Order: sequence, then C-alpha cells, then structure tokens
Amino acid sequence: MNDSLINLISRINHFVDERDWSQFHSPKNLAMAMIVEAAEVVEHFQWMTEKETLELNPEIKEKVGHELADTFVYLLRLAEVCGIDLIEATQSKIDLNEKKYPADKARGSNAKYTAYD
Repeated sequence: MNDSLINLISRINHFVDERDWSQFHSPKNLAMAMIVEAAEVVEHFQWMTEKETLELNPEIKEKVGHELADTFVYLLRLAEVCGIDLIEATQSKIDLNEKKYPADKARGSNAKYTAYD
C-alpha cells in the first residue's frame, strides 16, 4: 500500500481513537455515512449543466473537495473496519473489468458489459 495512503489511514484512525468513535463505526454506519456524504457531492451538481460541472468556480470546487474528502474518509474507514486492502481490491476489480469490458469492444461505448456477449 502507498505510504501516503498508509499515513492518511493512520491519521484517520488516530482522529477516531482520540474521540472514542470506533464504537459508532460499524460497517453499516460507515456505509450509510459514506452515502450521505456522496449525496452531498451530488447536491453541488444537481442543477448545473454538463458544461458548468466542468468549469467549477473556486468556491464550489473547494466545497466539492470537502465533500469528496468526507466520502473518502468514510470509504477508508469502512475498508479498515472490514479488513479490506483497498489497493488490492481495486487492482482485482480492474482485472475483472478488463475482462468484462475488452478495450476492442468497449472503446467509445457506454453499453453494459452484457451487450458485448
């Protein structure tokens, strides 16, 4: 696992431990909190045009960054509590996706993998 990711997880764990919050961090609670934060990301884009979403002003960009960070913290915490190495899990998932979405068939297409059969 990347050193900066390990350091971040360690910092999050320290933050949680200092506040005695592990008692509240069941996988269910963390998953629900992560989704709430993800919804707060979506809220910033809700009524924007596609073009506007690509040209965020600095204030909105900072707010979106904070919500993404909240989502990321809960994701990392959930993986930690469940004993999942996110780097390993992501590498494995990309391997599966490469098989489900072969580049020669999926290039430029947004079709679901079942359409390639």
